[in-house]
Amino acid sequence: MMADGYQQFDMFTMQKKLLAFDLETEAFSDFGNLPEVGITCAATLTDDDEALQWYGGKGNGSFQPTMSQEEVRELVDYLWEKMHAGYQIVTWNGLSFDFQIIYGQSGQDERVKQIARQHVDMMFHFFCIKGFAVSLDKTALGMDIEGKPDGMDGSLAPGMWKAGQYEEVLSYVAGDVKATLELAKQCGLEKEVRWISKRGIPNRCPLPAGWLAVEEALTLPEPDTSWMDRPWERTRFTKWM
Repeated sequence: MMADGYQQFDMFTMQKKLLAFDLETEAFSDFGNLPEVGITCAATLTDDDEALQWYGGKGNGSFQPTMSQEEVRELVDYLWEKMHAGYQIVTWNGLSFDFQIIYGQSGQDERVKQIARQHVDMMFHFFCIKGFAVSLDKTALGMDIEGKPDGMDGSLAPGMWKAGQYEEVLSYVAGDVKATLELAKQCGLEKEVRWISKRGIPNRCPLPAGWLAVEEALTLPEPDTSWMDRPWERTRFTKWM
């Protein structure tokens, strides 16, 4: 049993179904105002091969600059239904980024906070253990999983969407979602996460119980960050809730 009464479970031993999720946004410069950032597109992928794409204008066969509030709420409906159908939602940095944006763009749908708390943000779990963040790409590299295409990263996606390169951006977000799902499965089964540091050094971190949901990761002991000049607080990720 985890602290504060949370039940620690291994979602892989229990064969819990998984659903990976990721989104892309319009261009922005203020990370302090994420709820105001528009969503261009999103992708979801389950481990039973249900792959869906979400974007502004999809319902009438067009592409729009951003998703409307109604379209974002349809995405929330889907995630909510899947969560209650027994799927474990997994993201990489979804807690402080994706779900904060969805909360704002859905008109502050309170269900988003509950989904965020109960989902597995692998990067946040890693941060709770180590006290620092690591990228999806560096972790995919460490786990020998296919990551981002050469020369492509999320910073390019807003400009590409604006330029009408819709299929390229949809393919990119679908690739991130696939990598997210593969990481969730492989790290959970191997009970560790491996990544490549900025210096090119392989590293590993044990995951004795597999991945933990956000509300469970928050009960972990704080790591020693005395060696850091400006360590991040966990509230950096959770304060929007």
